[in-house]
Amino acid sequence: MRKVIGIGETILDIIFKKDKPSAAVPGGSVFNGMISLGRMGVDVRFISETGNDRVGRTILDFMQENGISTDHVNVFPDGKSPVSLAFLNDKSDAEYIFYKEYPKQRLDVIFPQINEDDIVVFGSFYALNPVLRDKMTELLELAKERKAIIYYDPNFRSTHKDEAMKLAPTLIENLEYAHIVRGSSEDFFYMYGLQDVDKVYKDKIKFYCPNFICTSGANNITLRTNCLSKEYSVTPLQAVSTIGAGDNFNAGLIYGLLKYDVRLRDLDNLDDAQWDRVIACGKDFSAEVCKSFNNSISVEFAEAYKK
Repeated sequence: MRKVIGIGETILDIIFKKDKPSAAVPGGSVFNGMISLGRMGVDVRFISETGNDRVGRTILDFMQENGISTDHVNVFPDGKSPVSLAFLNDKSDAEYIFYKEYPKQRLDVIFPQINEDDIVVFGSFYALNPVLRDKMTELLELAKERKAIIYYDPNFRSTHKDEAMKLAPTLIENLEYAHIVRGSSEDFFYMYGLQDVDKVYKDKIKFYCPNFICTSGANNITLRTNCLSKEYSVTPLQAVSTIGAGDNFNAGLIYGLLKYDVRLRDLDNLDDAQWDRVIACGKDFSAEVCKSFNNSISVEFAEAYKK
């Protein structure tokens, strides 16, 4: 059975609507997608870290409840588990304030076994952080060597836009490792100052990674590969929260790759119909997660979707 291996932060998201706390849910960009895949019955391994405190225990319990092993989570004795405050605006999009207090020693974990055609997911500032870089490249090298599919979501926030130039060499290295790059139009604007998706693909992505997907909130989804150029429309919906939308698009797309048995050797030759099926799963997961304050698809949705 193919596995999905994710690496990223865990965080407790406290969500505010009209300046009042509405929910507190375990989160983290890669984490949100991993929980959804766990609920779909996928064999998921998650590499992360958390504090030895109440927030950390909440996150570890949540992982286990969703069928994800905590064997690859470093529980650090000093420092505190990170927390974020997410303030939702009228469009249910979030503005964040992060509280983090990590120890000096980071990510002291043993990696899970990686096999051919497993899928390794990485992204966000976690994949650019100089403190974690050695550990990150160690995992990516291992994934490359074992012929796993490597999926990269830059998830580049506005808080880092002033560092984009300084982070450019690491960004390029990440793109070189990736077999699929999926980001939002916002990410690429903060990374490159560009809004034209084709220009982003041709000038910044294609040379390193041919398979590119750009989502843009309620607007079209763009797919660009060496042999395909397609747009997909997004069904309008009344969102409760868009916090997990991109993370769950990733989860759905990865679920589609598994469901339709897409392997590393197939990736560069997928035709229209194959991409349509895989992207449809991404759209379904993303739409589902916008209907509540949860950062992942519901258990009920997962059960129904499997049938």
